[in-house]
Amino acid sequence: MLKIQKLSKVFNENTINENLVLDKLSLDIEEGDFITIIGSNGAGKSTLLNIISGSIEDYKGKIVLDDKEISNLSEFKRTRFIGRVFQDPSSGTSPSMNILENLSMAHNKGRKFGLSKGISKKDIPYFKELLSKLDLGLENNLYNKVGLLSGGQRQAMSLIMATMSNPRLLLLDEHTAALDPKTSEKIINLTEEVVKSKKITTLMITHNLNHAIKLGNRLIMMHRGNILLDIKGEEKKALTIEKLLNYFENLQSKDVMSDRVLFS
Repeated sequence: MLKIQKLSKVFNENTINENLVLDKLSLDIEEGDFITIIGSNGAGKSTLLNIISGSIEDYKGKIVLDDKEISNLSEFKRTRFIGRVFQDPSSGTSPSMNILENLSMAHNKGRKFGLSKGISKKDIPYFKELLSKLDLGLENNLYNKVGLLSGGQRQAMSLIMATMSNPRLLLLDEHTAALDPKTSEKIINLTEEVVKSKKITTLMITHNLNHAIKLGNRLIMMHRGNILLDIKGEEKKALTIEKLLNYFENLQSKDVMSDRVLFS
């Protein structure tokens, strides 16, 4: 479904601050995979998602989606088949627009626009049905500005908007990190429900080991721009935090060992 081939990215190349963030990373992703991604700060996790989404253009390597190379495709064209939710709850929505306007924009993504209105009254019942499943009361406040919503409400909306058009691929970049624990769990449960019901191939970065183990059918651990662990299938189902930490220890790398505290 998605093939990442020998991906490399260097920031500040040919300077004293040169930083190799991705080092010939290769990864094959199957249709319907839900992959959780863990790793230390600076491991290259967000850079990987930024390159896949097209927000970083200057890199080496290939990205092939559905047997078509998209390496040279611009970010706005990739949004037709890639959905994304960011760490910052305000990044996935337009705060100056109301809930109805935001949902209408997401609903019309990838469609041709004519001279008709961007909001169609016939879509309102559908939007209300989507929002009612969130159990946040948003379905009764369609004309409220999104900028007035809480972080959790915005992130729930971002997830709904990112998946409304049934993208081929969903990228989640620590999308619960800025939320309080209770709200974080609510968004995680919503994520699991949406991904499962829509069968969307998903990559999710997280620093929460419980979430990394609980969600998805596959887990990868990145370090210094490459993949050190790739756990899937029955091995992933039987995974515990203790087992995962033992994997780190068995790598017998001082650098990896020093990162253990980040996952505790």
